Amino acid sequence: MNTSGSTASSVAHDFEPILRAYQTRVDKALLERLPTSDSTSTQLPVAMKYAVTNGGKRVRPVLAYSTGKALGVELNRLDTPACALEMMHAYSLVHDDLPAMDDDDLRRGKPTCHKAFDEAIAILAGDALQALAFTVLALNPDPELSDSAKLLMIQELGNASGAEGMAAGQAIDLEAVGEQLNLAQLENMHRHKTGALIKASVLLPAVMAVQSDDEVLGRLDEYAGAVGLSFQIVDDILDVVSDTETLGKTQGADIALNKPTYPALLGLDGARAHARNMHERALAALNGLGTNFDELRMLSAYIVDRTH
Repeated sequence: MNTSGSTASSVAHDFEPILRAYQTRVDKALLERLPTSDSTSTQLPVAMKYAVTNGGKRVRPVLAYSTGKALGVELNRLDTPACALEMMHAYSLVHDDLPAMDDDDLRRGKPTCHKAFDEAIAILAGDALQALAFTVLALNPDPELSDSAKLLMIQELGNASGAEGMAAGQAIDLEAVGEQLNLAQLENMHRHKTGALIKASVLLPAVMAVQSDDEVLGRLDEYAGAVGLSFQIVDDILDVVSDTETLGKTQGADIALNKPTYPALLGLDGARAHARNMHERALAALNGLGTNFDELRMLSAYIVDRTH
């Protein structure tokens, strides 16, 4: 399958039914794993559910499902890692939106968690979602998964989320406000902030695969790195060219905060070309792999051509 050049938009369109099916699947699985609203007498479980179920593209769970499918992992076995990834992502968004961080009022077209509830409950909801992500991996009932595999999946998610991954990227981002970063520095930031959890979305299902040789794992790692960067580049572009209603979050927020972005560094045309280059890199990483990997090729096209 060729998803480069002028065919990318049509491929992205063809991927939408697959995307919706995976989104529906993970949404159902998330509701089964979140605490019920009557589990405590506080607003905490309600705020957790709000943060997780108020929309979203579910790119990380979709990536996990498509990777697992490519590697021969049964779909029902992928629900647990898909949920853990989305819970971790939701936690990061709740905390990113806080006044001490990006100070955003909108997320996915709705008030951010600290606006819908209050700042303290939002912090606790994020904390609880992060903890729950690890808990669902630890309690994974999958009879085909060994304890050592469970531990490795927990380790991979921790590495992607903590001081070597997403948290480090956010720290770099906050310290870079008002600074002029070069392309290498900007990409280092986003490999941590966005890319680390996207890579984990490939690595977790790979741990579950009975057969996944080092060459294939290396190709998937390269693919995930390219997809993670293209996702962020498109985010930066949309922050400039789209509108608040379409984005579901405040348009121009990065500019207002004087953050380093790809359009600021490369210009809009340069940023678009760079996103396309990352898409081509993602496809190249999968060269020679069979049609089982077509969903991953289509997902890359969807990411680079998305409008919100």
